[in-house]
Amino acid sequence: MASAIYLHIPFCEQICYYCDFNKFFLKNQPVDEYIAALRQEIQMYAAQHHPEEPITSIYIGGGTPTSISTDQLAQVIEGLSGAFPLSPDAEITVEVNPGSCSDEKMAMLKKTGVNRLSIGVQTFDPELLKAINRDHHPIDAKKTVELARSHGINDLSVDLMFGLPNQTMEQWNDTLKQAFELPVTHISAYSLKVEPKTVFYQWERQGRLDRPTEDLEADMYNQLVSGAVNAGFQQYEISNFARGQYQSRHNLVYWNNQEYYGFGAGAHGYLNGERYANHGPLPKYLKAMESRERPTLHEHPVPLHEQKEEFMFMGLRKISGISLEEYQSRYGEQVAETFPGVMDELVKEGLLVMDEDSVRLSSEGKLLGNQVFEKFLLGN
Repeated sequence: MASAIYLHIPFCEQICYYCDFNKFFLKNQPVDEYIAALRQEIQMYAAQHHPEEPITSIYIGGGTPTSISTDQLAQVIEGLSGAFPLSPDAEITVEVNPGSCSDEKMAMLKKTGVNRLSIGVQTFDPELLKAINRDHHPIDAKKTVELARSHGINDLSVDLMFGLPNQTMEQWNDTLKQAFELPVTHISAYSLKVEPKTVFYQWERQGRLDRPTEDLEADMYNQLVSGAVNAGFQQYEISNFARGQYQSRHNLVYWNNQEYYGFGAGAHGYLNGERYANHGPLPKYLKAMESRERPTLHEHPVPLHEQKEEFMFMGLRKISGISLEEYQSRYGEQVAETFPGVMDELVKEGLLVMDEDSVRLSSEGKLLGNQVFEKFLLGN
């Protein structure tokens, strides 16, 4: 059974140019109705599944969860903890935009059991923040870290982006320097991916998006890895770094291909071998809940061949790679039997490293991860 929960708050006070997540401008939205529907969905799943296994991780993402009122956000968190048994040491994460969390709201987060924040910094360069339509100033990120720590929330993750339009290596180095100097436990850093239905997608189609070259992006990534290690972080996934034992327990659920509940408009979940996605548009989500129906847009059993593919894709994102023994235990055959010749080919190309019980990406393989993952598509 699932021991993790993802919950989606789809409201934002400003829409970032790169964001393709399910989100809506906060102004004039039926937030109270949404919170009530969300609590109803949580209760519906709890009644249906009778969860006995304690929940070990909760992740409240968006959107911007802290854009809603203190009372509304408290209702969401209390709705979860009242419906599902929580492990005493459960990791409870809330996404926060710098400057979006008041002292009152931070106190509420601490009081309701939140013990981890994911802070959407993206860059410490003021001009780049404007270029991606972020509404905070670099100093807001540092103030948010200080505020969280003053309330006893010390497990703090900073999100960064590289490969931004017109971003230079000098700007990236400055962002890394400032991020590494913060008293945070975790850093996630992803290169810009231009997705459909975003402002950047339209600009790229119009030839208006000036992005760094692939070589410069690769240099930025290598600088990230070496800088993080020198600053006392351990890389445990392609894009994620932790100090000490502060790896993201929730993200490890995804990378270990484990099951989880997904609640809210546009949320995805994975239960009893089936993946599902909820309606994204608020009217459709709310209408389903008014009718006391599950708000799912679609759901499908994950075929065995897809489970094997996902085990490889997701597991190889981890620096430790995948366990050959665990694969055989799960699927009753060796990796080499499922994907004949693939590992030997990738080892020969210098993209994979294989030892007695594990397979993992090489340094070069981390830069070309998607090319490696494509080799584990069984339809090829």
